[in-house]
Amino acid sequence: MYKNLDDVVEDLEKHGMLIRIKHEVDPDLEVAQIHRHIYDRKGPAILFEKIKGSPFRGLSNIYGTIERTDFLFRKSLPKTKKVIEIKADPSKVLKNPFKYIGAGFTALTALPKKRLWGSSPVMYAKTTIDQLPQIKSWPMDGGAFVTLPQVFTLPPNSRNMMESNVGMYRIQLSGNDYIPNQEIGLHYQIHRGIGVHHEMYNQLPDEPFKASIFIGGPPSHAFAAIMPMPEGLSELTFAGMLADRRFRYSIDEKGYVISDDADFVITGTIRKNVKKPEGPFGDHLGYYSLTHDFPVMDVENVYHRKDAIWQFTVVGRPPQEDSSFGYLIHSLVTDLKTQEFPGLVDIHAVDVAGVHPLLLAIGKERYMPFRERRPEEIITIAHRIIGSGQTSLAKYLFIAADDDDRSLDTHDMPRYFDHVLSRVDLERDLHFVTKTTIDTLDYSGEDWNGGSKVIISVRGDIKRTLSKSLPQGLKGHMPIPGVVCIEASNFTTYEEEAAVIHNIIANLETFDLTGTPLIVLCDDAEFAAANMDNFLWVTFTRSNPSHDLRGVGAYTKHKHWACKTMVIDARIKPHHAPVLVTDPAIEAKVANDLSNLWNQ
Repeated sequence: MYKNLDDVVEDLEKHGMLIRIKHEVDPDLEVAQIHRHIYDRKGPAILFEKIKGSPFRGLSNIYGTIERTDFLFRKSLPKTKKVIEIKADPSKVLKNPFKYIGAGFTALTALPKKRLWGSSPVMYAKTTIDQLPQIKSWPMDGGAFVTLPQVFTLPPNSRNMMESNVGMYRIQLSGNDYIPNQEIGLHYQIHRGIGVHHEMYNQLPDEPFKASIFIGGPPSHAFAAIMPMPEGLSELTFAGMLADRRFRYSIDEKGYVISDDADFVITGTIRKNVKKPEGPFGDHLGYYSLTHDFPVMDVENVYHRKDAIWQFTVVGRPPQEDSSFGYLIHSLVTDLKTQEFPGLVDIHAVDVAGVHPLLLAIGKERYMPFRERRPEEIITIAHRIIGSGQTSLAKYLFIAADDDDRSLDTHDMPRYFDHVLSRVDLERDLHFVTKTTIDTLDYSGEDWNGGSKVIISVRGDIKRTLSKSLPQGLKGHMPIPGVVCIEASNFTTYEEEAAVIHNIIANLETFDLTGTPLIVLCDDAEFAAANMDNFLWVTFTRSNPSHDLRGVGAYTKHKHWACKTMVIDARIKPHHAPVLVTDPAIEAKVANDLSNLWNQ
């Protein structure tokens, strides 16, 4: 549908979905604040025509609303869904052949297409790293970053594009100890395809680990870089299908793969056994990811097309622009979930809680249909979820049985929590996994990448009527029925807090908590309970189940931990990363500038 970002700009502007910022803006905090200001108001895509210090224009917020995301893929998304439906259930073609008559042609766009003659459009000219828009989004960021990169690698000695990996691993362009224009940082985490390639190259000391970083191009290319593809299946196939146009590429004189439709391509070699400090970076959990050692790439070339546009986004506490990617993934892979997780009906990685910290699921119960309803198969499903790929990074997994309520929906979160909290048996339904891996960006655990998980499996009749008012005499705030947020003193250390928690729980035991299965300890209870988003963000990003899930009436029997009422300590701990806060002066300037712009 779109050949490049120029096509996107033209189409969005034609339909009144794009605004041009014509005055010069500073990439140091100001550009990002303009983006946040417009995104928060569900505003249009933004074309920055003059970015200080760079000859290139910038484009952001093209995925800023669900409606605009649907618009961008309005022609190709239905076709791609049909191909995915056939993969999930080939018999659908026999049942309704006319519906899927064009699916074969759509599948053909999945095959990458190599340029056989002529020069690639993106090799129109070369530039240097410092000439790219040096966008810094948050005050404590370690430098400028690429926030929508498509990092391309191949296994050693391979030229087979179907073996490639394309991932969205953030790129630090400046700051820290990077040599300007010569080095950039690559931040890639656990369970990422590029790590598999890196390990392969480590086994071959003399083989250079070449990489290409694509920026821009059709909207589907950036989305493909975050699409959770099965291992061994290239993201280029998905990029072609969703673009309704085969992925076009060239090979430059040094042997690097070039995306012909990209606006920029950075080529270089990743040092296999050398790391440098990368970060901090204001990330999508709403906190900074801190400085850690990550791989370094020696820059070979920085190519760009004529009138290139620098595509970027701004991440932070969700929802943000990248939340639309989660929406797209859910709409595309619904039919594949039962293949990957047999018995699973629905799953929701909760965006407002940072995606990985909280999963809500519904599963089938078919093990023992002739006896008392209790969690059985859904526990098996839950363990498969936390043992598979990206979902293995979850900390809290709630899973309900579909036979209790066939209309239950994981995306209707108030109703889902009402269902779960009214039925959960806290002496039976909590299942912990300790000393395991969690998301790299989640600092709630006991170590970097290290933390715990808890499965809360729910099946059976309603066990309690959830309280809609505070238990008599208890001071706190209620975000939803059955949950109370109460304030506690600032957290010090787990050793020192043991007595504090003991006293808090002893005090809670004096109240009637029959309809209150969950208490959340907070730094600011009023904020945490102000709305559903705040409750989910505070509770599940600031707690580590093994350390922070306590209980009123808690006991352990045969290694199974149980309680009468859950108590989650969601206070900020000293080892947590700082919360993202904007610069007040920049925020005021942008608000004033945009107010004048709207009034023109």
